[in-house]
Amino acid sequence: MNLAKLKRMRVIVSLVFLFCTALVFLDYRNLIPENIISGILYLQFVPSLLKFMNAVGLSVLGFIIVILLTLLFGRIYCSTICPLGIIQDALSWIARKFKKKRKRYYRYSTPHNLLRYTILAVTVLVFLFGSVLLISMLDPYSNFGRFMTYFLKPVVVDANNNVSSILEEFDIYALYPVLLTKVPFKILIWPIIVLVLVIWLSVTRGRLYCNTVCPVGALLGLMSKVSLFRIGIDGEKCTKCSLCARVCKSSCMNYNEASVDFTRCVGCYNCLTVCPAEAVKYLPQTTGITRSMNWKNTGHIPESDDKPDKNKRTFIKGSMAFFLGMAGMKMIQDTPVNKKPTEVPEEKEFPVSPPGSCSIENFNDQCTACTLCVSACPTNVLQPSFMQYGLSGIMQPHMDYHSGFCNYDCTICTDICPTGAILPVILEEKKLVQLGIAQFIRDNCIVHTDKTDCGACSEVCPTKSCHMVPYEGSLVIPEVLEETCIGCGACEFSCPTTPYKAIYVNGNAIHMVAEKPSEEELTVPEGDDWPF
Repeated sequence: MNLAKLKRMRVIVSLVFLFCTALVFLDYRNLIPENIISGILYLQFVPSLLKFMNAVGLSVLGFIIVILLTLLFGRIYCSTICPLGIIQDALSWIARKFKKKRKRYYRYSTPHNLLRYTILAVTVLVFLFGSVLLISMLDPYSNFGRFMTYFLKPVVVDANNNVSSILEEFDIYALYPVLLTKVPFKILIWPIIVLVLVIWLSVTRGRLYCNTVCPVGALLGLMSKVSLFRIGIDGEKCTKCSLCARVCKSSCMNYNEASVDFTRCVGCYNCLTVCPAEAVKYLPQTTGITRSMNWKNTGHIPESDDKPDKNKRTFIKGSMAFFLGMAGMKMIQDTPVNKKPTEVPEEKEFPVSPPGSCSIENFNDQCTACTLCVSACPTNVLQPSFMQYGLSGIMQPHMDYHSGFCNYDCTICTDICPTGAILPVILEEKKLVQLGIAQFIRDNCIVHTDKTDCGACSEVCPTKSCHMVPYEGSLVIPEVLEETCIGCGACEFSCPTTPYKAIYVNGNAIHMVAEKPSEEELTVPEGDDWPF
């Protein structure tokens, strides 16, 4: 194959993966079907590996395909599939355009093996002890997802809202305004640190982040030591022009010794296209590239001392979910507000994990905080946690019923989770999954404190587990039927009291199955049927 074509093919495939993966996180209108999302993310290494631990089947073997590609061709994942790696290439390319000519080039540097393999070992050790904290903090896919959700998606949504307001002036309603819940700054601290580090290293040192910080890069680098096809330098042909080292983003081309550190090579193929003597080649090991990945300038092949290391919701449903959320927001504005601040705090024993997560422990063990479910949630109820799950679950999504509620007819998060932290649940089963149980605080309720009618919580409860009972005179007050409550949070979201709610959901550590409400009690507010 023509080497220039090989590089062009790599660039095209990389851009396709980057565009599609970014689109998954920026799809603020939920237009991409869930099966397409799963296909796009199929080859993401860490999510696929974690999902494999929950289920075995062809649908979760993406990481094995990545391993096979690595054993054949080296770190193809890092160059063409990993979205964070592709972003680094783009940043490096842009930076080189603005640098002075003499500063545009890379050069060979010794590997930081102690640092990268220590990070890998500690990450694996922490994972074996039952925590995905370091994986979620360092996984390149998850970091890319956080960049898209926290930094780029608000820009896209703001642009959408501005354009939609302009189009409304001309009676064009192809776009509609979208609400996003503001992410607390404390949640953004780690993503900002990683983003700054990635930008700085990409601009100054190419792929140094991949070869020092990223545990996936370190792991695949170890596997690439035994790859069948490897890049090497023919010492007899090499003229020591240094062109290969100047374009090597991984700084792994040692032209003086006619050797390539293939554990750091990310398969960008830049070196293959610049060598005027055709001394840099990408060939099977049996054709002359030694086990140590070196072609010595003597032409002698030395013996190596190393041994090989043994069906998506339609657009209409998405729109209905949006309008349902908008109706809920209006409901809060129109319902009575307590005259004085409430004083009894909400005592939540457990946070609420998403439907399909089965339990808080299972969720914390599998979630890498990639924010895909946060980005896709139509009602904004899924929000990144800070300390709700403790330190080990930082940034993992939880059900924040002050921001939204769990739509009774929605299973989007259960269909798109790439790690298995949220397992697929059919709609009929999801309607009976008890995420938690609503708790009523009478001393916070405005019916009790202000002697006024309310009933917002009862009106929005889809199972009528929260219903009104006689209180004083003509007043009625909420009561909760725990056996049918599913913990969707509609009652908590609609409660107008501040700062503490009069009704809140206490999460179940292990999800239970609620009793099915009677048909005459069942009600799901939609569109014009939403009260207030």
